[in-house]
Amino acid sequence: MSTEAGQRPARVTSIDAARGLVMFSMIFVNDISGVSHKVAPDWMRHFQGRSGMTFVDLVFPAFLFIVGLSIPSALGGRLRAGEPVWKTLLHVVARTLALLLIGILMVNDESPGPDMAGLSPGLWAVLMYLCAIFAFCSISPPARTEPSPDTRRRWQWVSRAVRAAGLAGLLALAFMFRGAKGQHIISLSPLAIHTSWYGILGLIGWAYLAGAVVYLAFRANAVALLGCMVLLLALYPADRTGAFDGFWLSRYLGIGEMLGAHPAITVGGLLLASILPPWGKPNLSARLRFGTWFILGCAAGALLLNGLYGINKNEATPSWCLWACAVTASVWLVFHVLCDLGPIHPAAKVLALAGRNVLLAYLLSEMWPSASVLLGVDQWYDKAGEISLAAAVARSAAVAAALLAATVGLNRLGFRLRI
Repeated sequence: MSTEAGQRPARVTSIDAARGLVMFSMIFVNDISGVSHKVAPDWMRHFQGRSGMTFVDLVFPAFLFIVGLSIPSALGGRLRAGEPVWKTLLHVVARTLALLLIGILMVNDESPGPDMAGLSPGLWAVLMYLCAIFAFCSISPPARTEPSPDTRRRWQWVSRAVRAAGLAGLLALAFMFRGAKGQHIISLSPLAIHTSWYGILGLIGWAYLAGAVVYLAFRANAVALLGCMVLLLALYPADRTGAFDGFWLSRYLGIGEMLGAHPAITVGGLLLASILPPWGKPNLSARLRFGTWFILGCAAGALLLNGLYGINKNEATPSWCLWACAVTASVWLVFHVLCDLGPIHPAAKVLALAGRNVLLAYLLSEMWPSASVLLGVDQWYDKAGEISLAAAVARSAAVAAALLAATVGLNRLGFRLRI
């Protein structure tokens, strides 16, 4: 989800641009969802009904797909550098646990009590997001000049100190939390962690874990990746027909969705990434052919499976998964031509720069509603979205652009999120 600490890619890529577009869309749709139904039409919201979808329902699975596209470059670099597979797997598990931790805290932020050890709900939320950012940040000198080894070491110690403070703050805030009904996030007697679900980041974490394990097992073997994608999708009907009833894991996870449908989208991204150099097809025509057949195959599968469960984001139906793969792959293929095969298009470059650290942008966007309350601009902000649809679109687009610009600025100053 971000570049590793110390890495500064010489060239932005199609995957960066796709991530930037998806994150802009995610911030935009999350923000405009707060506008009243009198202003924002139904097609700008999640589909409500048994079968169907709007463009809003494609944003989350698009992110899952881009995670799969990103895995080979992130983990492949570790393996090519000689890192043992077991150590890479430990890195994957640590990243998954970090995403689950932040996701659980974010879920509980949706139902805080009126007062928590003297902190208002808004202040608790802002502190939680800041601590999450600090707990997983990496701080390095700006990339204007090559720093000396001593300078690098000093910045590494600064990063460690900030991360330690952030993690300590997260733990303190978790113990401090009291929900609207008096519930705790962490209970010591008996030891338990309260969550109604894992949140968006938690769902991404489970899909990332499954996709990373598939990659470590099969690398760029397209046949094996396609087989894994199909098998993961098959978990959905198996779960719906009671195959996992009584299985202990089903008490904690929706196997058909969290370990089946969502990871299938991520493995779809892995499959498309298998065509990229250095391990994939060397020429453009071969990549375009593969990408086109991938898109057509996913669309055909979505049409054939539509009659079983329909298209439903909340239920994570197979048809919804395959439509998401087809649409996201189409968008990425356009960026591949604009970014990877010649001089990068200016518009794509702007999105690509914003897409290099999307987790930071996402956490800042989630912090914004609580921060607006503390700053006293929440009422003005809400009214700005109720003037007209054009005003609501302009407001949401402006906040998305501003947050992505802030992320780019922080990245250039050497502040990144490293999970």
